[in-house]
Amino acid sequence: MTAVVVAIDGPGGVGKSTVSRLVAEQIGAAHLDTGAFYRAAALAVLRTGADPEDPAAVVAAVSGRRIDHDRGRTTLDGADVSDAIRTDEVTAAVSAVSGHPDLRKRMVEAQQQWVNRRGNRAVVEGRDIGTVVFPEATLKIFLDADPAVRAARRSGETGTAASAVAEALARRDRLDSTRPNSPLAAADDAVHLDTTELSVDEVVARILALLPDGL
Repeated sequence: MTAVVVAIDGPGGVGKSTVSRLVAEQIGAAHLDTGAFYRAAALAVLRTGADPEDPAAVVAAVSGRRIDHDRGRTTLDGADVSDAIRTDEVTAAVSAVSGHPDLRKRMVEAQQQWVNRRGNRAVVEGRDIGTVVFPEATLKIFLDADPAVRAARRSGETGTAASAVAEALARRDRLDSTRPNSPLAAADDAVHLDTTELSVDEVVARILALLPDGL
């Protein structure tokens, strides 16, 4: 099969996971949620009692741990932690954990190896895929949406009040966009798609239309 990497970046609540999974299904590629890697790392840090703000403690807590993601499920040392990594506690810690350069270097290498093991045919979602993880991706997409719409979507998924979600998303956006290492940003050659008034199917169709024929 032809190697193809589709990089889909953007902040929370824009539909990255759903869109990425559907695009992957349509082109017969693997789907990688890189955010799950960082959440699993944050979970490992919290379980060891390490300080998420301490770079050395974070790296020590994650060193030697096996993080994997397959068919929508995330494992830590072989145990399914797909639900555990979505708790409020992990969500509150993940930006601090993921902001440490040494930790990000390890995660980026792990993500690149993950795609390589799958024949370099994957749809990869995250916040720095097109800029750092796969700067030579076949296609780069940056999804965005109105903050209120993003909050409403995430609120519908989690059951948390939209106002609280909006505050959490704004904090995550601020931290991710201003960190010195691999900040949330669109690649210069990324295609911007505003999903505010688009359905999931419409977003998927637009991305598929941008892919070269034969993929």
